[in-house]
Amino acid sequence: MTASISDTEFRVPEKYARAAILPESYTDEQHVVYPAFEWLRKNNSFGLAHIEGYDPIWLATKHADILEIEKNGEVFTSGRDEPNINDSASAGFLKMVNSDGSRTLDTLAYMDAPEHTKIKNVTAAWFMPANVRKREDDIRALAKAAVDKLLSGNGECDFVKDFAVFYPLRVIMSLFGVPEEDEPRMLTLTQEMFAPADPDTQRAETVLEPDAMARIWKAAIDDFSTYFNELAAQRRANPTDDLASIIANAKVDGEYLPASFINGYYVAIATAGHDTTSSTVSGAIKALVDFPDQFDKVRNDPSLIPALIDEAVRYISPVKHFQRVVSRDFEFRGRQLKEGDHVMLLYPSANRDEKVFDNADTFDITRRPNKHIAFGHGPHMCIGQHVAKLEMRILFEELLPRISKIEITGEPKYVAANFLSGLKSLPVRITKA
Repeated sequence: MTASISDTEFRVPEKYARAAILPESYTDEQHVVYPAFEWLRKNNSFGLAHIEGYDPIWLATKHADILEIEKNGEVFTSGRDEPNINDSASAGFLKMVNSDGSRTLDTLAYMDAPEHTKIKNVTAAWFMPANVRKREDDIRALAKAAVDKLLSGNGECDFVKDFAVFYPLRVIMSLFGVPEEDEPRMLTLTQEMFAPADPDTQRAETVLEPDAMARIWKAAIDDFSTYFNELAAQRRANPTDDLASIIANAKVDGEYLPASFINGYYVAIATAGHDTTSSTVSGAIKALVDFPDQFDKVRNDPSLIPALIDEAVRYISPVKHFQRVVSRDFEFRGRQLKEGDHVMLLYPSANRDEKVFDNADTFDITRRPNKHIAFGHGPHMCIGQHVAKLEMRILFEELLPRISKIEITGEPKYVAANFLSGLKSLPVRITKA
């Protein structure tokens, strides 16, 4: 990191820097994170954060600024460093592990054009809406089974732990080609990878290390790779009708993808493909409880379900940030950036920007237009967004007509993570219709 601002003109007060960067801040978004974002948007929307244990980093909090950065991949690069923020010890550990300059994970989030374009095209057609819609009947069968199971009890459950983490996992693994008996392993590794700072997901053997987050993260990737090496070999030898086979047998420039690239694809699909969706589903249920008029609207008019999903993705913003690295000295919004500077794109802040969204802190499924950027923007826009929207639409079509009331019966709890995060516990009582 080479940020060389010597004065305090653009310095972010530590209170707000900590709220934006530290994983534990995201366990209390309402009282810590969102008030800090509001202050930053109004007072220092593109400021430089310095907090102990982390390298200096620019915080991008406005919708327009993040759009501009996302579109300018030549200056704001994805491939020069890890795409998510780590403390200095963890960043140092990852650089030590990859002392040859290689990436920790050969996945799209770590790539710039033209490499990014070539690798993304391997699955671009598979993820197009027309192809995704062919899976609707299979996904609906999974949704019906999941809802049947949810409603078979006495109505008391933890909506996250008993339901929301499992349905998206079953959907993405069925499309991917991972057998159902291996799904618990996929879930555990995903939680370790995306929430290494959360005490409920840490590996016991690494929690006392100064660079614990990176060690947990790297260990999860290594375990994923061990599993996926075997899966890729099986699919190349005996291709089937699943996404794993498409990736294992894809060729770029006439050659099969290297194992590290196949694993990078597999890890991204097997983790973000369900973690973000489960966070959105559980967050949507909480929002419908907090805003009961919206629950009544969507139950009375199921045609609002797609709008419910868009608003839930905006309101919850399960992807908290991505990081970009400045490729050359560049002036942006009156700030002189230096080559090697890091920028943190804060999507939850952008999705509540007052200049774009009226009453942004209100959950409103009739919001028009809804210009959220929860799926990103530009070249790195989420390739799996159509799958996510389809599986959530089907789920709510199956669930909402069968329930008349939802009550929160205990304290909601959130994951301590600054990359992908959301609810980890939501005790509820569901009354069947």
